[in-house]
Amino acid sequence: MPFRPRRPCSHPGCPKLTDSRFCAEHAKQEAKRYERYQRDPATRKLYGQTWRKVRESYRAAHPLCERCLERERITPTQEVHHIKPLAQGSTNGYDNLTALCSFCHSEITAREGGRWQRHLE
Repeated sequence: MPFRPRRPCSHPGCPKLTDSRFCAEHAKQEAKRYERYQRDPATRKLYGQTWRKVRESYRAAHPLCERCLERERITPTQEVHHIKPLAQGSTNGYDNLTALCSFCHSEITAREGGRWQRHLE
């Protein structure tokens, strides 16, 4: 399967080439900006230290993207996704989690009306 060519970072004035929207440096800045100004404060409280421990434990147990494996592709896990969101009364139990690569996670989040939806319209 051919790879897409790398493209410039979306941060204004950044000439670095990347495979995603932002280079590593600006991806961290964008994540912080999103957490601070766009994410609902009630939802932000649900993703503290307990979630980080559960996420790392789940990633260690599931090193490959579960969705890609269904499609017979091997892609490392980059995200842990809640099947039913915590904001809807769910839990951090392993039965409610799935290991995904960034592409699959962004695709699912956009379909569910998450933060990346505006980029797919």
